[in-house]
Amino acid sequence: MNASRLSAPAALRPGLIFKASWRNVRRNRRRSLITAASVGFGLLLSVLFTGSADYAYTRMIDTAAAMGFGHVTVAARGFNDSLSLARSLPGSARIAAAARAAGASAVRVRMMGQAVFAAGIRSAGGLVMGVDPRVETGKHNLFLRNIVAGRLLRPGDRRGVLVGEVMARRLRLSPGRKLVYTISGKNGMVSGVARVRGVFRTGAAEVDGSVAVLPLAALRETAGYGPDEACLVAVFLADQRDSRSMRGRLAGRLADRGVEVLSWEETRPGLAALIAMDRAGNYVMQGLIWLLVAAGIFNTMQMSVFERRRQFGIMQALGMGPAAVFFLILAESLWIAMLGLVLGAAVTVPVYLYLREYGIDLASLVGGEGYSAAGVVVDPLLKVRLFPEKGAVIAGLLLVIVMAASLWPAVAAARTGPLAAMRRR
Repeated sequence: MNASRLSAPAALRPGLIFKASWRNVRRNRRRSLITAASVGFGLLLSVLFTGSADYAYTRMIDTAAAMGFGHVTVAARGFNDSLSLARSLPGSARIAAAARAAGASAVRVRMMGQAVFAAGIRSAGGLVMGVDPRVETGKHNLFLRNIVAGRLLRPGDRRGVLVGEVMARRLRLSPGRKLVYTISGKNGMVSGVARVRGVFRTGAAEVDGSVAVLPLAALRETAGYGPDEACLVAVFLADQRDSRSMRGRLAGRLADRGVEVLSWEETRPGLAALIAMDRAGNYVMQGLIWLLVAAGIFNTMQMSVFERRRQFGIMQALGMGPAAVFFLILAESLWIAMLGLVLGAAVTVPVYLYLREYGIDLASLVGGEGYSAAGVVVDPLLKVRLFPEKGAVIAGLLLVIVMAASLWPAVAAARTGPLAAMRRR
Protein backbone atom coordinates (compact mmCIF):
# COMPACT_ATOMS: atom_id res chain seq x y z
CA MET A 1 0.00 0.00 0.00
CA ASN A 2 1.29 3.51 -0.85
CA ALA A 3 1.30 5.10 2.60
CA SER A 4 2.09 8.59 1.20
CA ARG A 5 -1.44 8.74 -0.20
CA LEU A 6 -2.97 8.57 3.28
CA SER A 7 -3.10 12.17 4.36
CA ALA A 8 -4.72 12.96 7.70
CA PRO A 9 -8.08 14.18 6.32
CA ALA A 10 -8.29 11.37 3.77
CA ALA A 11 -7.23 8.56 6.05
CA LEU A 12 -10.62 8.35 7.77
CA ARG A 13 -12.62 8.29 4.56
CA PRO A 14 -14.47 4.93 4.36
CA GLY A 15 -13.92 4.58 0.63
CA LEU A 16 -10.16 4.93 0.95
CA ILE A 17 -10.02 2.56 3.93
CA PHE A 18 -11.98 -0.14 2.08
CA LYS A 19 -9.82 0.27 -1.00
CA ALA A 20 -6.60 0.01 1.02
CA SER A 21 -7.92 -2.96 3.00
CA TRP A 22 -8.81 -4.84 -0.20
CA ARG A 23 -5.24 -4.30 -1.45
CA ASN A 24 -3.92 -5.76 1.79
CA VAL A 25 -6.18 -8.80 1.46
CA ARG A 26 -5.05 -9.35 -2.12
CA ARG A 27 -1.39 -8.95 -1.20
CA ASN A 28 -1.36 -12.26 0.72
CA ARG A 29 -3.80 -14.21 -1.43
CA ARG A 30 -2.99 -17.68 -0.17
CA ARG A 31 -3.57 -16.84 3.48
CA SER A 32 -6.68 -14.82 2.67
CA LEU A 33 -8.17 -17.64 0.58
CA ILE A 34 -7.42 -20.26 3.23
CA THR A 35 -9.07 -18.12 5.90
CA ALA A 36 -12.04 -17.35 3.67
CA ALA A 37 -12.35 -21.06 2.87
CA SER A 38 -12.58 -21.84 6.59
CA VAL A 39 -15.39 -19.30 6.86
CA GLY A 40 -17.12 -20.86 3.86
CA PHE A 41 -16.75 -24.34 5.33
CA GLY A 42 -18.29 -23.10 8.57
CA LEU A 43 -21.18 -21.68 6.54
CA LEU A 44 -21.68 -25.02 4.78
CA LEU A 45 -21.74 -27.00 8.03
CA SER A 46 -24.02 -24.51 9.75
CA VAL A 47 -26.52 -24.54 6.88
CA LEU A 48 -26.52 -28.34 6.70
CA PHE A 49 -26.88 -28.78 10.47
CA THR A 50 -29.66 -26.22 10.70
CA GLY A 51 -31.42 -27.31 7.52
CA SER A 52 -31.39 -31.03 8.35
CA ALA A 53 -32.66 -30.31 11.88
CA ASP A 54 -35.45 -28.04 10.63
CA TYR A 55 -36.52 -30.65 8.09
CA ALA A 56 -36.47 -33.47 10.64
CA TYR A 57 -38.33 -31.47 13.28
CA THR A 58 -40.98 -30.35 10.82
CA ARG A 59 -41.48 -33.89 9.54
CA MET A 60 -41.78 -35.30 13.05
CA ILE A 61 -44.22 -32.61 14.17
CA ASP A 62 -46.36 -32.97 11.03
CA THR A 63 -46.33 -36.75 11.41
CA ALA A 64 -47.36 -36.48 15.06
CA ALA A 65 -50.17 -34.12 14.06
CA ALA A 66 -51.39 -36.62 11.45
CA MET A 67 -51.57 -39.32 14.14
CA GLY A 68 -54.72 -37.75 15.56
CA PHE A 69 -54.37 -34.51 17.48
CA GLY A 70 -53.34 -32.04 14.76
CA HIS A 71 -50.95 -29.15 15.30
CA VAL A 72 -53.49 -27.60 17.69
CA THR A 73 -56.18 -29.53 19.58
CA VAL A 74 -59.48 -28.35 20.99
CA ALA A 75 -60.90 -30.81 23.53
CA ALA A 76 -62.97 -31.03 26.69
CA ARG A 77 -61.09 -30.04 29.82
CA GLY A 78 -59.05 -32.95 31.16
CA PHE A 79 -59.36 -35.06 28.01
CA ASN A 80 -55.66 -34.86 27.21
CA ASP A 81 -54.80 -36.27 30.64
CA SER A 82 -56.79 -39.47 30.27
CA LEU A 83 -57.90 -39.90 26.61
CA SER A 84 -61.25 -41.16 27.84
CA LEU A 85 -64.31 -41.38 25.59
CA ALA A 86 -66.36 -40.52 28.66
CA ARG A 87 -65.30 -36.86 28.17
CA SER A 88 -67.22 -35.51 25.20
CA LEU A 89 -66.89 -32.21 23.34
CA PRO A 90 -70.30 -30.78 22.39
CA GLY A 91 -70.70 -28.29 19.55
CA SER A 92 -67.83 -29.73 17.54
CA ALA A 93 -69.14 -28.27 14.27
CA ARG A 94 -69.12 -24.71 15.65
CA ILE A 95 -65.64 -25.20 17.08
CA ALA A 96 -64.41 -26.46 13.70
CA ALA A 97 -65.91 -23.39 12.02
CA ALA A 98 -64.12 -21.13 14.52
CA ALA A 99 -60.82 -22.86 13.75
CA ARG A 100 -61.29 -22.34 10.01
CA ALA A 101 -62.09 -18.69 10.61
CA ALA A 102 -58.87 -18.38 12.65
CA GLY A 103 -56.79 -19.44 9.64
CA ALA A 104 -56.42 -23.22 9.90
CA SER A 105 -55.45 -24.99 6.69
CA ALA A 106 -57.59 -28.02 7.62
CA VAL A 107 -59.86 -29.07 10.50
CA ARG A 108 -60.94 -32.60 11.41
CA VAL A 109 -63.54 -33.66 14.00
CA ARG A 110 -62.42 -36.90 15.67
CA MET A 111 -62.95 -39.25 18.55
CA MET A 112 -60.09 -40.91 20.40
CA GLY A 113 -59.96 -43.05 23.48
CA GLN A 114 -58.59 -46.14 25.14
CA ALA A 115 -60.05 -49.47 24.10
CA VAL A 116 -59.65 -53.24 24.35
CA PHE A 117 -59.73 -55.22 21.09
CA ALA A 118 -60.59 -58.90 20.79
CA ALA A 119 -60.73 -61.44 17.99
CA GLY A 120 -61.60 -64.96 19.07
CA ILE A 121 -59.62 -65.84 22.18
CA ARG A 122 -56.97 -63.16 21.57
CA SER A 123 -57.12 -59.61 22.88
CA ALA A 124 -54.98 -56.48 23.01
CA GLY A 125 -55.24 -53.02 24.51
CA GLY A 126 -54.82 -49.86 22.52
CA LEU A 127 -56.36 -46.70 21.16
CA VAL A 128 -59.45 -46.33 19.00
CA MET A 129 -59.88 -43.38 16.63
CA GLY A 130 -63.12 -42.28 15.02
CA VAL A 131 -62.85 -40.39 11.71
CA ASP A 132 -65.31 -39.15 9.11
CA PRO A 133 -64.61 -41.10 5.87
CA ARG A 134 -66.28 -38.34 3.85
CA VAL A 135 -63.55 -35.79 4.61
CA GLU A 136 -60.58 -37.75 5.96
CA THR A 137 -57.69 -38.36 3.58
CA GLY A 138 -54.13 -39.51 3.92
CA LYS A 139 -52.88 -35.93 3.81
CA HIS A 140 -53.91 -35.33 7.42
CA ASN A 141 -54.17 -38.91 8.64
CA LEU A 142 -51.05 -41.05 8.95
CA PHE A 143 -53.00 -44.32 9.09
CA LEU A 144 -55.04 -43.70 5.95
CA ARG A 145 -51.95 -42.90 3.91
CA ASN A 146 -50.20 -46.16 4.85
CA ILE A 147 -52.70 -48.88 3.91
CA VAL A 148 -50.81 -52.03 2.90
CA ALA A 149 -53.72 -54.50 2.65
CA GLY A 150 -57.43 -54.16 1.97
CA ARG A 151 -58.95 -50.73 1.39
CA LEU A 152 -59.91 -47.47 3.08
CA LEU A 153 -63.15 -46.80 4.92
CA ARG A 154 -65.89 -45.58 2.60
CA PRO A 155 -68.57 -42.95 3.25
CA GLY A 156 -71.61 -44.59 4.81
CA ASP A 157 -69.61 -47.59 6.04
CA ARG A 158 -70.64 -48.00 9.70
CA ARG A 159 -69.17 -51.43 10.27
CA GLY A 160 -65.62 -51.11 8.97
CA VAL A 161 -62.35 -50.77 10.85
CA LEU A 162 -58.70 -50.26 9.94
CA VAL A 163 -56.07 -51.93 12.10
CA GLY A 164 -52.29 -51.75 12.35
CA GLU A 165 -50.13 -54.47 10.88
CA VAL A 166 -48.74 -55.56 14.25
CA MET A 167 -52.22 -55.77 15.78
CA ALA A 168 -53.45 -57.75 12.76
CA ARG A 169 -50.62 -60.20 13.26
CA ARG A 170 -51.21 -60.55 17.00
CA LEU A 171 -54.98 -61.00 16.69
CA ARG A 172 -54.72 -62.91 13.39
CA LEU A 173 -56.83 -60.37 11.55
CA SER A 174 -57.16 -59.82 7.81
CA PRO A 175 -59.63 -57.91 5.63
CA GLY A 176 -63.09 -59.35 6.23
CA ARG A 177 -62.41 -60.70 9.74
CA LYS A 178 -64.46 -59.55 12.75
CA LEU A 179 -63.07 -57.36 15.52
CA VAL A 180 -64.77 -56.64 18.86
CA TYR A 181 -63.82 -53.40 20.65
CA THR A 182 -64.73 -52.39 24.19
CA ILE A 183 -64.64 -48.76 25.32
CA SER A 184 -65.69 -46.61 28.26
CA GLY A 185 -68.50 -44.51 26.80
CA LYS A 186 -70.66 -41.79 28.32
CA ASN A 187 -72.85 -44.43 29.99
CA GLY A 188 -70.18 -46.90 31.08
CA MET A 189 -68.43 -49.82 29.42
CA VAL A 190 -69.85 -50.73 26.01
CA SER A 191 -68.75 -52.92 23.12
CA GLY A 192 -69.07 -52.79 19.37
CA VAL A 193 -68.37 -55.09 16.46
CA ALA A 194 -66.63 -54.18 13.20
CA ARG A 195 -65.20 -55.87 10.13
CA VAL A 196 -61.61 -55.27 9.09
CA ARG A 197 -61.51 -53.29 5.83
CA GLY A 198 -57.80 -52.58 5.69
CA VAL A 199 -54.43 -52.92 7.40
CA PHE A 200 -51.96 -50.04 7.74
CA ARG A 201 -48.22 -49.93 8.49
CA THR A 202 -46.68 -46.70 9.80
CA GLY A 203 -43.28 -48.17 10.69
CA ALA A 204 -43.65 -47.62 14.44
CA ALA A 205 -44.36 -51.01 16.05
CA GLU A 206 -46.00 -49.51 19.14
CA VAL A 207 -48.42 -47.58 16.91
CA ASP A 208 -49.13 -50.41 14.49
CA GLY A 209 -49.86 -52.68 17.43
CA SER A 210 -52.28 -50.45 19.31
CA VAL A 211 -54.37 -48.24 16.99
CA ALA A 212 -57.66 -49.03 15.26
CA VAL A 213 -59.57 -46.54 13.08
CA LEU A 214 -63.39 -46.63 13.00
CA PRO A 215 -66.04 -44.54 11.23
CA LEU A 216 -66.94 -41.53 13.37
CA ALA A 217 -70.69 -42.22 13.17
CA ALA A 218 -70.29 -45.80 14.36
CA LEU A 219 -68.06 -44.82 17.28
CA ARG A 220 -70.44 -42.03 18.25
CA GLU A 221 -73.30 -44.48 18.37
CA THR A 222 -71.37 -47.01 20.43
CA ALA A 223 -70.12 -44.40 22.93
CA GLY A 224 -73.59 -42.82 23.30
CA TYR A 225 -72.60 -39.49 21.71
CA GLY A 226 -74.98 -37.09 20.01
CA PRO A 227 -74.60 -36.14 16.32
CA ASP A 228 -72.57 -33.00 17.15
CA GLU A 229 -70.43 -34.48 19.89
CA ALA A 230 -66.82 -35.62 19.55
CA CYS A 231 -63.71 -35.94 21.67
CA LEU A 232 -61.58 -33.35 19.92
CA VAL A 233 -61.20 -31.04 16.97
CA ALA A 234 -57.81 -31.44 15.29
CA VAL A 235 -56.51 -28.23 13.72
CA PHE A 236 -53.85 -28.44 11.01
CA LEU A 237 -51.56 -25.62 9.89
CA ALA A 238 -49.57 -25.00 6.74
CA ASP A 239 -46.55 -24.17 8.94
CA GLN A 240 -46.15 -25.94 12.27
CA ARG A 241 -44.27 -22.92 13.65
CA ASP A 242 -47.60 -21.07 13.82
CA SER A 243 -49.06 -23.53 16.36
CA ARG A 244 -48.56 -21.26 19.38
CA SER A 245 -50.11 -18.23 17.70
CA MET A 246 -53.04 -20.35 16.49
CA ARG A 247 -53.48 -21.72 20.00
CA GLY A 248 -53.70 -18.16 21.33
CA ARG A 249 -56.22 -17.07 18.71
CA LEU A 250 -58.44 -20.10 19.26
CA ALA A 251 -58.27 -19.79 23.04
CA GLY A 252 -59.56 -16.24 22.72
CA ARG A 253 -62.39 -17.23 20.38
CA LEU A 254 -63.46 -20.21 22.53
CA ALA A 255 -62.91 -18.72 25.98
CA ASP A 256 -66.60 -19.03 26.90
CA ARG A 257 -67.05 -22.68 25.84
CA GLY A 258 -65.26 -24.39 28.72
CA VAL A 259 -62.76 -26.18 26.48
CA GLU A 260 -58.99 -26.41 26.48
CA VAL A 261 -56.88 -25.48 23.49
CA LEU A 262 -53.54 -27.27 23.30
CA SER A 263 -50.56 -26.99 20.95
CA TRP A 264 -48.71 -30.07 19.75
CA GLU A 265 -46.10 -29.42 22.44
CA GLU A 266 -48.76 -30.08 25.09
CA THR A 267 -50.38 -33.09 23.45
CA ARG A 268 -46.95 -34.54 22.58
CA PRO A 269 -44.71 -33.50 25.49
CA GLY A 270 -42.28 -36.36 24.87
CA LEU A 271 -41.71 -35.21 21.30
CA ALA A 272 -41.35 -31.58 22.40
CA ALA A 273 -38.70 -32.56 24.97
CA LEU A 274 -36.84 -34.68 22.42
CA ILE A 275 -36.74 -31.85 19.89
CA ALA A 276 -35.63 -29.34 22.54
CA MET A 277 -32.74 -31.60 23.61
CA ASP A 278 -31.69 -32.30 20.03
CA ARG A 279 -31.86 -28.61 19.15
CA ALA A 280 -29.67 -27.74 22.14
CA GLY A 281 -27.10 -30.33 21.03
CA ASN A 282 -27.24 -28.91 17.51
CA TYR A 283 -26.51 -25.42 18.81
CA VAL A 284 -23.56 -26.70 20.84
CA MET A 285 -22.07 -28.40 17.77
CA GLN A 286 -22.49 -25.27 15.67
CA GLY A 287 -21.01 -23.19 18.46
CA LEU A 288 -17.87 -25.34 18.39
CA ILE A 289 -17.66 -24.97 14.62
CA TRP A 290 -17.89 -21.19 14.79
CA LEU A 291 -15.40 -21.14 17.65
CA LEU A 292 -12.88 -22.87 15.38
CA VAL A 293 -13.67 -20.41 12.59
CA ALA A 294 -13.21 -17.49 14.99
CA ALA A 295 -9.87 -18.92 16.14
CA GLY A 296 -8.71 -19.12 12.54
CA ILE A 297 -9.74 -15.53 11.85
CA PHE A 298 -8.05 -14.33 15.04
CA ASN A 299 -4.84 -16.15 14.17
CA THR A 300 -4.80 -14.78 10.62
CA MET A 301 -5.41 -11.18 11.65
CA GLN A 302 -2.96 -11.41 14.56
CA MET A 303 -0.21 -12.69 12.28
CA SER A 304 -1.05 -10.03 9.74
CA VAL A 305 -0.76 -7.29 12.36
CA PHE A 306 2.48 -8.75 13.73
CA GLU A 307 4.08 -8.81 10.27
CA ARG A 308 3.00 -5.25 9.44
CA ARG A 309 3.90 -3.37 12.60
CA ARG A 310 6.55 -1.33 10.78
CA GLN A 311 4.01 -0.47 8.07
CA PHE A 312 1.54 0.75 10.69
CA GLY A 313 4.25 2.92 12.24
CA ILE A 314 5.02 4.56 8.90
CA MET A 315 1.31 5.10 8.21
CA GLN A 316 0.79 6.79 11.58
CA ALA A 317 3.94 8.87 11.14
CA LEU A 318 2.46 10.16 7.87
CA GLY A 319 -0.75 11.21 9.59
CA MET A 320 -2.98 8.15 9.73
CA GLY A 321 -4.53 8.11 13.20
CA PRO A 322 -5.08 5.03 15.42
CA ALA A 323 -8.82 5.04 14.60
CA ALA A 324 -8.08 4.73 10.89
CA VAL A 325 -5.69 1.82 11.53
CA PHE A 326 -8.32 0.15 13.71
CA PHE A 327 -10.98 0.40 11.00
CA LEU A 328 -8.49 -0.69 8.36
CA ILE A 329 -8.02 -4.04 10.12
CA LEU A 330 -11.76 -4.44 10.60
CA ALA A 331 -12.29 -3.68 6.92
CA GLU A 332 -9.82 -6.40 5.99
CA SER A 333 -11.77 -8.82 8.19
CA LEU A 334 -14.99 -7.77 6.52
CA TRP A 335 -13.50 -8.46 3.09
CA ILE A 336 -12.42 -11.93 4.23
CA ALA A 337 -15.90 -12.56 5.67
CA MET A 338 -17.55 -11.49 2.41
CA LEU A 339 -15.14 -13.63 0.41
CA GLY A 340 -15.93 -16.53 2.75
CA LEU A 341 -19.65 -15.98 2.18
CA VAL A 342 -19.17 -16.09 -1.58
CA LEU A 343 -17.00 -19.22 -1.48
CA GLY A 344 -19.32 -20.85 1.06
CA ALA A 345 -22.40 -20.05 -1.03
CA ALA A 346 -20.76 -21.47 -4.15
CA VAL A 347 -20.32 -24.81 -2.36
CA THR A 348 -23.38 -24.73 -0.11
CA VAL A 349 -26.07 -23.89 -2.67
CA PRO A 350 -25.63 -26.96 -4.93
CA VAL A 351 -25.23 -29.28 -1.93
CA TYR A 352 -28.31 -27.77 -0.28
CA LEU A 353 -30.41 -28.01 -3.46
CA TYR A 354 -29.45 -31.66 -3.93
CA LEU A 355 -30.27 -32.60 -0.35
CA ARG A 356 -33.50 -30.62 -0.43
CA GLU A 357 -34.64 -32.35 -3.62
CA TYR A 358 -33.26 -35.88 -3.27
CA GLY A 359 -31.69 -36.33 0.17
CA ILE A 360 -29.62 -39.28 1.33
CA ASP A 361 -31.36 -42.55 2.18
CA LEU A 362 -30.21 -43.76 5.59
CA ALA A 363 -32.63 -46.71 5.73
CA SER A 364 -29.77 -49.21 5.64
CA LEU A 365 -28.36 -47.67 8.84
CA VAL A 366 -31.66 -48.19 10.70
CA GLY A 367 -32.36 -51.71 9.49
CA GLY A 368 -34.37 -50.77 6.42
CA GLU A 369 -37.63 -50.48 8.41
CA GLY A 370 -37.14 -47.03 9.85
CA TYR A 371 -37.43 -46.20 13.52
CA SER A 372 -39.54 -44.09 15.84
CA ALA A 373 -38.83 -41.58 18.58
CA ALA A 374 -41.32 -40.46 21.23
CA GLY A 375 -43.93 -42.59 19.47
CA VAL A 376 -43.45 -40.80 16.14
CA VAL A 377 -42.03 -42.35 12.99
CA VAL A 378 -38.72 -40.76 11.93
CA ASP A 379 -38.07 -40.43 8.23
CA PRO A 380 -34.82 -42.28 7.33
CA LEU A 381 -34.30 -39.93 4.38
CA LEU A 382 -31.80 -37.20 5.25
CA LYS A 383 -33.05 -34.00 3.65
CA VAL A 384 -32.73 -30.30 4.44
CA ARG A 385 -35.12 -27.39 4.73
CA LEU A 386 -33.74 -24.04 5.79
CA PHE A 387 -36.22 -21.37 6.83
CA PRO A 388 -35.31 -17.98 5.26
CA GLU A 389 -35.01 -16.18 8.59
CA LYS A 390 -32.55 -18.79 9.85
CA GLY A 391 -30.46 -18.41 6.71
CA ALA A 392 -30.27 -14.68 7.40
CA VAL A 393 -29.29 -15.37 11.01
CA ILE A 394 -26.48 -17.69 9.92
CA ALA A 395 -25.08 -15.11 7.48
CA GLY A 396 -25.36 -12.33 10.07
CA LEU A 397 -23.78 -14.49 12.75
CA LEU A 398 -20.89 -15.26 10.42
CA LEU A 399 -20.17 -11.55 9.95
CA VAL A 400 -20.45 -10.86 13.68
CA ILE A 401 -18.08 -13.71 14.58
CA VAL A 402 -15.48 -12.66 12.02
CA MET A 403 -15.60 -9.04 13.13
CA ALA A 404 -15.51 -9.97 16.82
CA ALA A 405 -12.48 -12.21 16.26
CA SER A 406 -10.69 -9.27 14.62
CA LEU A 407 -11.30 -6.74 17.38
CA TRP A 408 -8.21 -7.51 19.45
CA PRO A 409 -5.81 -7.58 16.47
CA ALA A 410 -7.35 -4.28 15.33
CA VAL A 411 -6.85 -2.75 18.77
CA ALA A 412 -3.26 -4.03 18.84
CA ALA A 413 -2.59 -2.46 15.44
CA ALA A 414 -4.13 0.85 16.50
CA ARG A 415 -1.99 0.96 19.66
CA THR A 416 1.22 0.46 17.73
CA GLY A 417 3.02 3.79 18.07
CA PRO A 418 5.15 5.11 15.17
CA LEU A 419 8.47 5.13 17.06
CA ALA A 420 7.99 1.75 18.72
CA ALA A 421 6.94 0.14 15.46
CA MET A 422 9.79 1.61 13.44
CA ARG A 423 12.39 0.39 15.97
CA ARG A 424 11.36 -3.22 15.25
CA ARG A 425 12.97 -5.02 12.42
